[in-house]
Amino acid sequence: MSKANKIKAKAQEVKGTAKERVGDATDDASLQAKGKTEKAKGNLKQAGEKAKDAFKK
Repeated sequence: MSKANKIKAKAQEVKGTAKERVGDATDDASLQAKGKTEKAKGNLKQAGEKAKDAFKK
């Protein structure tokens, strides 16, 4: 289950990065902000999964 969560978190981070870049290219500040937010959420989820793994050992 943890591996699936890691994959979902990484996918969310990549999706956020893509939104942010499209926002940069189109000068869409709203899309840039949404991308940054989504990327940050993905990073936080990944950090949580890494913390869980550290405590399992």
